Amino acid sequence: MSLFEDFQYRRTRGNELVNSQDFLPYKRFYNLDTNAYSEGTLSSKSKELMGLACSLVLRCNDCVLYHIDKAIECGATREELNETMNIALVIGGSIVIPHLRFAVEAMEERLSRS
Repeated sequence: MSLFEDFQYRRTRGNELVNSQDFLPYKRFYNLDTNAYSEGTLSSKSKELMGLACSLVLRCNDCVLYHIDKAIECGATREELNETMNIALVIGGSIVIPHLRFAVEAMEERLSRS
């Protein structure tokens, strides 16, 4: 199973469990998150690239997978992804390196199926 297939399976299952709680604050946050990445003054691609940079600095590999996938769906190129990941490395420092390795592997996997 690929990185993205495994992630998608876990994400779908997790979201189903969260949604089954029928808890309004969870629903509100999910709605806020969805709307935050919608097209606006900033493009969805720009927002997904920002999400990727933040995810690397916060060291959230599931988030990295999500934002790489969405950024590529929005038309992000390898060059744009690499520049974004470089900003995260500069901001986050050497602690980001293991997550950068993961992100580059994920990027290559995702781009190979585009």
